[in-house]
Amino acid sequence: MSLLGLEAHLVRIETTITQAPASASFEITGLSEARQRETRIRVRTALQQLNVDLHQHGVSVRVAPEEVARNGTFDVPMALTILALLGQVTTAWLEDMVILGELSLGGAIRPVRGVLPSLRGAIAQGITRAIVPKANAREAASVPGIRVLVADHLVELVRHMREGAPLESAGEPPRISVVPPAAAPDLTDLRGMHAARRGLEIAAAGGHHLLLMGSPGAGKATLARRMPGILPPLSLEEATEVTSVYSVAGLLMPEVGLIGARPFRAPHHTVSGAGLVGGGEPVRPGEVSLAHHGVLFLDELLEFRSSVLETLRQPLDEGRVTVARGRTRTTFPAQALIVTAINPCPCGFAEDYARRCVCSPERLRAYRAKLSDPLFNRFDVQVALPPVDVAALQSRSKDEPSCEVLKRVVAARTAQQERVRAGATARTNAQLSPRELDQVAMPDAVGAHVLAEATERLSFSAAAHSRVLRVARTIADLDGSDGVHARHVAEAVHAVLLPPRGTAATPPG
Repeated sequence: MSLLGLEAHLVRIETTITQAPASASFEITGLSEARQRETRIRVRTALQQLNVDLHQHGVSVRVAPEEVARNGTFDVPMALTILALLGQVTTAWLEDMVILGELSLGGAIRPVRGVLPSLRGAIAQGITRAIVPKANAREAASVPGIRVLVADHLVELVRHMREGAPLESAGEPPRISVVPPAAAPDLTDLRGMHAARRGLEIAAAGGHHLLLMGSPGAGKATLARRMPGILPPLSLEEATEVTSVYSVAGLLMPEVGLIGARPFRAPHHTVSGAGLVGGGEPVRPGEVSLAHHGVLFLDELLEFRSSVLETLRQPLDEGRVTVARGRTRTTFPAQALIVTAINPCPCGFAEDYARRCVCSPERLRAYRAKLSDPLFNRFDVQVALPPVDVAALQSRSKDEPSCEVLKRVVAARTAQQERVRAGATARTNAQLSPRELDQVAMPDAVGAHVLAEATERLSFSAAAHSRVLRVARTIADLDGSDGVHARHVAEAVHAVLLPPRGTAATPPG
């Protein structure tokens, strides 16, 4: 099996052998020159452990199709086809089976990336049996519907095929590894910041991308790191998708079967476009895909290169990333909740009344222009963090813990899922289409009046108008309300109003 993104494809390995010493060679086609050399060395040396000397044979191997094969490792099946042609094992044993693994020079079967999506793809192709490296056992065991055996060495496989020596099973499906709530940062640790906490809750409940603006030390990163603690637990389907991404990226630990905690990724602002959305050869998922069904935190957003920021448009709009390399296009899922933090200006103190901003108007305009309007408009919820309140920091009163906020978020998400079961396509309010907004988010008469007044006074664009409706629907869900009322619209106007342009505007109450 070979992978394009998370999509598995069957690969054909065609092998011929001549036994005339004069034509001794080992040729591989269908792989890059570098991978041909590496594969040839590993297979030839591993077979020597079985007293099979390929220097006495002319071996030709073709791996097809080439555009798919370049993303896979085929050492073990290649070695077995050679052994079958030499009469060492029977080819009938290889039918209806997928075999994964990379050979070491000593014949050990080493773990490979992407076992989970490969086995899921094999099942879709009607394959019912598989052999994987022992180090991938827990990952393989998480895939139902296929009988998986594991092996540690090529010798084990040959003995199994020749003599029926038993191989270990991958084992029982593992339980999802959920991070205990106590291990995650909790909102109760914060003091004050009531508006910011509310913005975090709204974003979590509706799946809205969140922009935090405040001076250095205002608590932007502290807030962002508490977002995973108020998101609903991963479903089995979501956990499988997250685990698949990490497996393809080579970041899945051997002892982990399924990842149960929502990922939190926080790349540095020096990250490249390929590092953020994916790339390389072979193509690997980027940070936005590694944050799939979790949180991607972009601190100091305006320090990122503009060209890198613009690569976020596709994942923000479509929930996936497509990377083109030559004749192939690789797609990774990227349904991450994006939380960003920005300073109001390069020095950070433009909105701070206690400290003087030293930025010139030209420098300020250039700084804020790095975030284009089309990208800016994709952040439904925007929160301004005021300077730290010393009295609040010294207070001994405890604010509401994450577990209580989580209950409201789960209830709001449940209401959204009920609408999906009733025929809606949007899994969260952030994904509501214009037609669905008309169906589920239009406010009552008083709410419509509040929205119209805000649109006129604040010169809302069509995009801002839609953002208000989406956020108002989420606030109504948090309120347990079937309809959208004036109080929901008024709070939504406050939640979407903060443009990082120094605009001072007062929404209707």
